[in-house]
Amino acid sequence: MDTRERWSRILCVAGMLTMAVGCVDPLEGSVLILVGSGLLALGAHRAGSRHRKPAGWAFALTALGVAILWGLSAMGGLGGETGRSMMWAPILLPYPAGAILALVTGVRILNEIFRR
Repeated sequence: MDTRERWSRILCVAGMLTMAVGCVDPLEGSVLILVGSGLLALGAHRAGSRHRKPAGWAFALTALGVAILWGLSAMGGLGGETGRSMMWAPILLPYPAGAILALVTGVRILNEIFRR
């Protein structure tokens, strides 16, 4: 096993572990999920995986969703006395969609990498 393959394995495993820890509390762990998704996408790219495009999309969706989550949080959130109804909640969907796509793609990438 060459150095490039070893580092891609390390990045993918570290990304999956980081995402797993972040999924314990998805709101507080949003930074961990974002970092884990990025590590996974980087590892897939370095490995030349056939799943690198879905991993890139997962990272992009997760980054967009986390940015929206933080923006809404900085403005006071949704519902209650904020003046923003819960009808705004669907704009947060890129975050869970990206995180789930990253987890599924991560399992597929690890399966591909460790079968080589």
